[in-house]
Amino acid sequence: MSMDRLRPVSYTQGAWSTPLLGDTIGANLDRTAARFADREALIDYTTGIRWTYREFLAEVDALALGLLAAGLGKGDRVGIWAPNCPQWTLTQYATAKIGAILVNINPAYRTHELRYVLGQAGIHTLIAAPSFKTSDYAAMIAQARPECPELEQVVLLDSPEWERLFETGRAGDPEQLALAQAGLAADDPINIQYTSGTTGFPKGATLSHHNILNNGYFVGELCGYTEQDRICIPVPFYHCFGMVMGNLAATSHGAAMIIPGPAFEPRTTLEAVAAERCTSLYGVPTMFIAELADPEFDTFDLSSLRTGIMAGSPCPVEVMKQVIGRMGMREVSICYGMTETSPVSTQTRANDSLAQRTATVGQAGPHIEIKIVDPVTGLTMPRGLPGELCTRGYSVMLGYWNDPEKTAAAIDSARWMHTGDLAVMDEDGYVAITGRIKDMVIRGGENIYPREIEEFLYSHPDILDAQVIGVPDTKYGEELMAWIRMRENTTPLTAEALREYCTGQLAHYKIPRYVHIVDEFPMTVTGKIRKIEMREMAVRLLTGSEEENA
Repeated sequence: MSMDRLRPVSYTQGAWSTPLLGDTIGANLDRTAARFADREALIDYTTGIRWTYREFLAEVDALALGLLAAGLGKGDRVGIWAPNCPQWTLTQYATAKIGAILVNINPAYRTHELRYVLGQAGIHTLIAAPSFKTSDYAAMIAQARPECPELEQVVLLDSPEWERLFETGRAGDPEQLALAQAGLAADDPINIQYTSGTTGFPKGATLSHHNILNNGYFVGELCGYTEQDRICIPVPFYHCFGMVMGNLAATSHGAAMIIPGPAFEPRTTLEAVAAERCTSLYGVPTMFIAELADPEFDTFDLSSLRTGIMAGSPCPVEVMKQVIGRMGMREVSICYGMTETSPVSTQTRANDSLAQRTATVGQAGPHIEIKIVDPVTGLTMPRGLPGELCTRGYSVMLGYWNDPEKTAAAIDSARWMHTGDLAVMDEDGYVAITGRIKDMVIRGGENIYPREIEEFLYSHPDILDAQVIGVPDTKYGEELMAWIRMRENTTPLTAEALREYCTGQLAHYKIPRYVHIVDEFPMTVTGKIRKIEMREMAVRLLTGSEEENA
């Protein structure tokens, strides 16, 4: 008998004594505002806007009544296209109160992407910033609108139309809003978030009140949030990290939402944490790397920080150690998930060992099941062996908007969401992500997981950040290329120097053949590395006239 058959299988669940919330988002906010009326709810660091929960709820209700008066109601799609700002958050909660489905639009989208989302979601009303950075949103909307017949209203933030929604709402009948809220169910769709498409157009993950309210609440529970907490949220609201793990985690606990700025800036984020005495800070690894590298870092008083979340992409061990040591985030949590699961499936706990909080993405979240399966057979793997991570429970999306075929490809008949991520579960149920099935490199028949090599490269004193990809090779099928960001005032590494550093530490077939020194990596707005784009650029480099340091 194979010894593997005697091992426990890679299945676990987040047993939890606190029950799931049965609320809608609006009802939950009403309850929080009643309990913590005079505590601060939202602070926008750059504009100075400060609202208590009483004031925040009044603004939300005014906008909700204004939207009702404008003809919107349950099931209507309302697009939001703006950077992080108080108006984004008001729109999030106001649409939830009337049962309209909020469609998050990536601030980096261009006209053709906007046109696709407007049409695919059937957006009735679009709320948008007039512009952001170099993007003229108003002009792009005007360009896309003729081809989007379902788009009836466009409201630009800070325009007379935007102010009119509030004026109408403040003069409206609160009973109308109470009636609208009474007609909502927790399982109603409330949010559409478009996943980053690597090929073709993105898919619209459709999420319910139940999905995202509970996910925000239980992420907050594992962070130990109370009404005393102040959460700095530099991650985008248009993504689950900002609007669920940030906003909903805060409002379900009576904590304060601190917006450091419309987009991530390391200096502004550090300023906001210090000035507002934040207890929690969010970010993807690249954000924490940028904050730690700020030349003025040591001048900021970050002593109020207790916890925070690092997520969105693999978290390098060395960066995690600095976040705990230099930033004082001793209870910092690693979260893992995806938009389709609202988003968090696994999370580390505050009392986990340093090894568990640096080498894994934690255990199953409360009320969530996870398993690791053979990607080919679908059978659950023995613990300690790699396979595809699957998750099931309250957090799994309702489906992809108007796309039953893609929904069926992602969620099987038993309601397991197949993540496409490779993972290993240990005997205690902790999960380590080893890479994406699509990122796995096959070199001469050897399966290579870039994450392992990246973690080793972080140990080089001159390397600030590293990403490893596979590139085509006539002899081995694929070869490894390391993209490297060097620390300031260091000599760029050559492929030969890197080989020398890796020899004796990594198996020969795991040592990158090529080295490409860059100032930054191609990234999504949420800070995820775009390895697809890196591979395309690498192929052009290697097939062109340039020698790639080899």
